[in-house]
Amino acid sequence: MMHGESAYGNWGIAVTIVLVFTFFVVRYLPMRTRMAKRSGGALIAFFVALFAEMYGFPLTIYLLGHFLDIQVPLDHVSGHLLGDLISWLGLGNGWFIVMLLSNVLIIAGIWIISAAWEQVYRSEGGLVTDGIYRYVRHPQYSGIFVITLGLMIQWPTLPTLILWPFVIAMYVRLAKKEEQDVQEKFQNEYAAYVERTPRFVPRLSALKGRKQAEAV
Repeated sequence: MMHGESAYGNWGIAVTIVLVFTFFVVRYLPMRTRMAKRSGGALIAFFVALFAEMYGFPLTIYLLGHFLDIQVPLDHVSGHLLGDLISWLGLGNGWFIVMLLSNVLIIAGIWIISAAWEQVYRSEGGLVTDGIYRYVRHPQYSGIFVITLGLMIQWPTLPTLILWPFVIAMYVRLAKKEEQDVQEKFQNEYAAYVERTPRFVPRLSALKGRKQAEAV
């Protein structure tokens, strides 16, 4: 792309990607309750805000230029603001670093959500405590956090910086509510599971234990 040529205004691409992510949310994340639907709606709003800027109108870049007198070329390489900062600080190829890290996180998050969904689907309503659920109680929501973190690293914007904490908070609240419901159903079995398994972030000792078991 020639320097100075705008990479934005591609609303068809923006809408298509938002629809793909919306399908993923509806397909793989439980939205049976009102609270779950509100959380899913907030997540979809995050995707809309992100991809509207990534491919439609670069609001954050214009605001940076207006208020801070920072001139960012209107191409997609320069639109990776964290990458621009890394390069400006002389820490390496910022675009490569940002794309590598963010894509690893996004792919990992998608895998986590898909693996968790498959286990829940096969359980037919039973309590799942093995597989990926051995490490965290809410891997699907952990996957959301990982994906959105990857997207924030890849393409940070002012709207998503505002929305992201709300998305995290809503899913934390949803997880706590779901735990109350599961506790009523499975009682002591679930209480023991809660005692040994963290909510969102796996314990390092559990990951090390798995590696040691695989090495035997």
